[in-house]
Amino acid sequence: MPASLLVAPVRLAAAAAAVALSFGGLAQAQTELVIATVNNGHMIEMQKLGKHFEQANPDIKLKWVTLEEGVLRQRVTTDIATKGGQFDVMTIGLYEAPIWSKKGWLQELKTDAAYDVDDLLPAVRSGLSMDGKLFAAPFYAESSMLMYRKDLADKAGVQVPERPTWPQIKDLASKIHDPKNGVYGICLRGKPGWGDNMAFITTLVNTFGGQWFDMQWKPQLESKPWKEAVSFYVDLLKNYGPPGSSANSFNEILALTNSGKCGMWVDATIAASFVSDPKQSKVAAQMAFAQAPTMNTPKGANWLWSWNLAIPAGSKKVAAAQKFISWSTSKDYIQLVAKTNGWANVPTGTRKSTYANPEFQKAARFAAAEKTAIDSANPTDSTLPKSPYVGVQFAAIPEFQAIGIAVGQQMSSALAGRTTVDAALKAGQVTADREMRKGGYYK
Repeated sequence: MPASLLVAPVRLAAAAAAVALSFGGLAQAQTELVIATVNNGHMIEMQKLGKHFEQANPDIKLKWVTLEEGVLRQRVTTDIATKGGQFDVMTIGLYEAPIWSKKGWLQELKTDAAYDVDDLLPAVRSGLSMDGKLFAAPFYAESSMLMYRKDLADKAGVQVPERPTWPQIKDLASKIHDPKNGVYGICLRGKPGWGDNMAFITTLVNTFGGQWFDMQWKPQLESKPWKEAVSFYVDLLKNYGPPGSSANSFNEILALTNSGKCGMWVDATIAASFVSDPKQSKVAAQMAFAQAPTMNTPKGANWLWSWNLAIPAGSKKVAAAQKFISWSTSKDYIQLVAKTNGWANVPTGTRKSTYANPEFQKAARFAAAEKTAIDSANPTDSTLPKSPYVGVQFAAIPEFQAIGIAVGQQMSSALAGRTTVDAALKAGQVTADREMRKGGYYK
């Protein structure tokens, strides 16, 4: 065949290949990842920065479903339990991760060398792993810590140690409590909820030497450590807390602290970036940080929480979902946020490299205390007596949500003076016992 006649079929073949490629590109562009996430600041920022991921991966389109925390839990739990397939990537908490991986509901995450899984903080990585395999990747994590006004402590002649005890905190609260001038000795959560007042109260019970359940799964709410811890908490807030403490949660106390009304506050480490920001807090320059106080044991004195990204086990888009999770929880993503919004606004609590970064250390003077708190939390060993559950400020069993909500309401009532501590603990014990029997833990 003459060479001139060969050109036509070659050109036709090339054209056909080009068409096939363009159709292949279109087909690939149909990979739409539906991501269920929570409506907090860090996650909203991730959505804004998602365009960088789409530019680098033109075959993947991101679709966001942004929900309030309670609604998010409900929607993703229903979807994963019924194998609904509504979401390709889910935002889940440290509470769900061990329960769902045990049930086989989550896809194992495969990471490459560039992701550097060993850079993840051990406490967080451990809470998201089962049998050495990672089932969710942490987007940001937190522990709890003491935030206090150093000017008031100095005026009282008190040097707050790096690891204070609860009696020392009570003593300082009594010295700086000045309600006539709008300053309260200490502010703590009182609003009912398993992840609200019970997150704090559980850490208090832990450090007093208590636990939610013994090794036979029997609830321990009427034990000595529970009675001592809750009595201490009620007494402390009644004497040195702001009025209406039983209705206060994170946001209410943040507002009080930023306006200079709280002498001390024990809560999520994430709050440190807000209370030390002069744009938000009128006492930013006076704020100092220490570890959460301890009592009879340091075990479980400060909580551990993280928001994480996971892939449902039955997903049809595992490769694309894996790619997105690797991007959004990577070192590069943290650098991208720093470049866009500054180091003070990066998601914290997940990677050693973030805390080693001098720019981050300079922007976040609470960084060392935050990392120490996260590192010291151990979800597999958070109580003085041996416990059968995983979790610091919760027990990672499906029944805990209902138990925690009911007990939280009782604790809030005791704080408000509507019931006694003993009566509240007795009612909590009855509820917990009923739920555990219903769950088949014992007869």
